[in-house]
Amino acid sequence: MTAVVLAPLVLPGYVLRYDMVFVPRQPLNWEMLAPADSLPRAVPVDAVVAAANLVMPGWLLQRIALVAIVYLAALGAARLLPTARLLPRVVAALAYAWTPYLAERLLLGQWALLLAYACLPWLVIAARDLRDGRRGALPRLVIAAAPAALTPTGGLIALATVAVLLPLRRRATAAALAAVTALNAPWLAAALTGPAGGASDPEGVAQFAARAENWAGSWTALAGTGGIWNAQTVPASRESVLVPVVTVLLLAAAVPGLLELRRRWAGAADRLFVLAAGGFLLAVAGVVAPAAVLLEWAVVHVPGAGLLRDGQKFLIPYALVLALGFALGAELLAARLDRAVDPAAGRVVLAGAALLPVVLLPDLAFGVSGQLRPVRYPADWAVVAERVAERPGEVLSLPFEGYQRYGWTDDVVVRDPAPRFLNAPVLINDALRVGAVTVDGESPRAASVGALLAAGQPAAAAGTRWVLVRRGSGEPAARVLAGLRLTHDGTYLQLWENPSAPGEVRVAGTGRRTVALAAHVSAGLIVTGAVIALLLLGSRSWYRPRTH
Repeated sequence: MTAVVLAPLVLPGYVLRYDMVFVPRQPLNWEMLAPADSLPRAVPVDAVVAAANLVMPGWLLQRIALVAIVYLAALGAARLLPTARLLPRVVAALAYAWTPYLAERLLLGQWALLLAYACLPWLVIAARDLRDGRRGALPRLVIAAAPAALTPTGGLIALATVAVLLPLRRRATAAALAAVTALNAPWLAAALTGPAGGASDPEGVAQFAARAENWAGSWTALAGTGGIWNAQTVPASRESVLVPVVTVLLLAAAVPGLLELRRRWAGAADRLFVLAAGGFLLAVAGVVAPAAVLLEWAVVHVPGAGLLRDGQKFLIPYALVLALGFALGAELLAARLDRAVDPAAGRVVLAGAALLPVVLLPDLAFGVSGQLRPVRYPADWAVVAERVAERPGEVLSLPFEGYQRYGWTDDVVVRDPAPRFLNAPVLINDALRVGAVTVDGESPRAASVGALLAAGQPAAAAGTRWVLVRRGSGEPAARVLAGLRLTHDGTYLQLWENPSAPGEVRVAGTGRRTVALAAHVSAGLIVTGAVIALLLLGSRSWYRPRTH
């Protein structure tokens, strides 16, 4: 399955799409640990990627991450299913790893969020083992939660999973909650001490709400784990008129399977259902009028509530429960046919159930029909990175758009690679255009520079040492570059130096850096301790499937 989904990755280069931006060597600097003036959306994932780039190039790291997503999601769902039979496990693997959710988030480039998707089955296994007092469960829970906590959303899902699945008033529960909270500490520390504040544009609630993918509406799309807000990242097969019909059949097959799951996991299954229901309610909040109004108020007045605007991303627990229910439902039907007809009939049903996700979403194969195709960075990027490293200073990236199409990426929309490619703070526009609507960003610095440029002022007035111009579309007028000195004029990039700019690099204050570093170190020590503990214990319970 992994080979079929990620087949284009055998080609050299980097898969660049929207938020998925890997570079040859991402520098490790304070901007990765404590962003100077923006919300920590990429904390701690950027720091982890930069640290990993010390031992491996970006192209290899990207392939390891993407392979881990598909492989661990499939294997985790198979291991979690409470059955002794192989074919139902195969059904669970395909039902969880071959989904619209995975395809759409891959096309949106949110690979770090998909690590949380892949880790959830393993986190549930570890939480169940910890609940049962099995040896080595706590360190395995920490290891399963660590990749999820690379992003704020994944960290919150991991924390909610532990809080819901484990019983209260137990030492093991307190230890697990404390450990997973510490894994979330890097982005929490950066958010609480940063100048950006926690308020977001309420316009984003409507723009990031789940959307319909065919005639059946947004609720049915969500029920099938689809419904992402960005229509450009929806596989073509999701527009088929038959998709809602097959989705209803899948749900109907899952109902008896969920009842069977309750029987096999007495008590524990209900907690998992609560977690899934909570995620589904967050997903539909943006499309239900009263909930949407409440959400609009929250993103303005409650710090950090902007994380809830894109509610569809919280479908992860629901997708897992749906996969388990569908696999057990298929197993129950196959068992009845085994008794009433012939054992071969039951195997045919299970094989058909395993192939149903593929039939429903055939274009996930081969990199979502070739859309995950690697490209190469032009040589301009290496030249610009070298010039900036020689004379460090803040960089203003123009055109002032965070996402843009580039000729060298085959016109695929990509987030500006400059913040990850250059070893310096890079100022980009964090506002997001969704169709004709612009959702305001949260960075005060970006907002002030955007206003300056909109007023027709030269870029030198922003006070940055460097101005990077991406050639091809929307290049700035000559007056915007007045007072700057051209130091590199390439095919795809121009680099201009501002002689009047201050020499220092703008970074977070000493206090913020100390807090951010302490949070990252504590999270790293907890993960390291969990790995050492697991090695010393020699626990292999993850590899022994449980049938009840």
